[in-house]
Amino acid sequence: MKKEDQYYLYLILFHIFIGALGYILPFASKIYGYSIFIFGVYYIIKSQNRNNEALVVAAYVVGSEVFLRMTGGNPLYEISKYGVMVFILLGMYYSGFSKGAAPYWTFLLLLVPSVVISTFALNFDTDIRKAIAFNISGPVCLGIASLYTFRRKISLEETNSILLSLGLPIISCMVYLTLYTPNVQEVITGTESNFQTSGGYGPNQVATILGLGMFVFFSRIILDSKTKFQILINIIVALNITYRGMLTFSRGGMITGFLMIVLLLAFLYFKSNFGGRVKLNYIIVLLTLAMFATWSYTSFQTGGLIEKRYSNQDAKGRVKESQFTGREDVAQNEIDTFFKNPIFGVGVGKGAEIREDETGLKVLSHDEITRMLAEHGSLGILALLILFFTPLVLYLENKFNMFLLCFVAFWFLTINHAAMRTAVPAFVYSLSLLNVQLGSPRRVKNEEE
Repeated sequence: MKKEDQYYLYLILFHIFIGALGYILPFASKIYGYSIFIFGVYYIIKSQNRNNEALVVAAYVVGSEVFLRMTGGNPLYEISKYGVMVFILLGMYYSGFSKGAAPYWTFLLLLVPSVVISTFALNFDTDIRKAIAFNISGPVCLGIASLYTFRRKISLEETNSILLSLGLPIISCMVYLTLYTPNVQEVITGTESNFQTSGGYGPNQVATILGLGMFVFFSRIILDSKTKFQILINIIVALNITYRGMLTFSRGGMITGFLMIVLLLAFLYFKSNFGGRVKLNYIIVLLTLAMFATWSYTSFQTGGLIEKRYSNQDAKGRVKESQFTGREDVAQNEIDTFFKNPIFGVGVGKGAEIREDETGLKVLSHDEITRMLAEHGSLGILALLILFFTPLVLYLENKFNMFLLCFVAFWFLTINHAAMRTAVPAFVYSLSLLNVQLGSPRRVKNEEE
């Protein structure tokens, strides 16, 4: 076995071990969680961020967030977002801000008025600091990460390393889920999102990270498998992540991951020459067969309930009235709130309080877009327009960035069904702003200097 194959196998096996250890000895998850942040800071300082180590470490934190949450390994619940910000700021200390990142300075400034409003608009008995931090930490994390990544030149090889760093902890999550629910037939009795197959944690967040993991390892099959052994390993990992993701019965994350794969394949197909397209045809056929086999196995394990879930049916085959499990009512409430307060909004965190007063139900928003409208008003619209159009302008400048559309699609679809509860949509969005270059990391670095 080649050295590079051995190294890759050891990386995979180590994270399988972490996942198993997190299940067998729950306290080990805390040690793992603390170690990530301690060694992350050390790694960036030691390397002085010469090769964008800040992004590699931040990616690892993002990939491990859901696993650490479900196993109680996070030092603080929201620490992953703050960890990303700390690592990126360290990266800025050594490598500076990106030039011309004015759109994201503007984006951060547009968040300020709503924060000020919330300090006197929130209810007297509300913990103002926590309410503001919970809702604003995601957008701020996105803004700070984007200040670093905006038009920063990076090689395709380094980009693949960042994605691998993001994907490795997802393997640990997959292993933990496998041990947590070894016999899925006993716990799947309906077509609603399943907490039991999601490690006892929120299926929406679990499916989101697993859908991204599916994309990461499928992309490695195509772009970064140097040997047949690595292709085999990546296929096995990707299909297992796909299987566990479908078992959560949460559709948003898995559909998003699948769409990212389709976008990547479409990009590569249209950019390739005839010989490249022939190879891609073989890959597409292989991946299609593998996905079909995984879907068929999942259907067998769930007694056909997975088909009913994706067809929006209940266990008896009746079509459900709502496709979004009531989330559309929350979104409509936030849109109504926006029309009543169209300029500055009602303030960060105030939307949930207004909804509770009007409906009697304490329900948090799952849609970051309508939350931004309600709580930030017209400034929120401007902020969202900046986020949406800036990457598209960059795509016109560099049409060889094969990941850009995939990352923007992930961000946009994820914030529509899972808001910014985790750090992953913010961080993945920031990666879309990188100026990915073909060639060796040294050549790209020399060009940038």
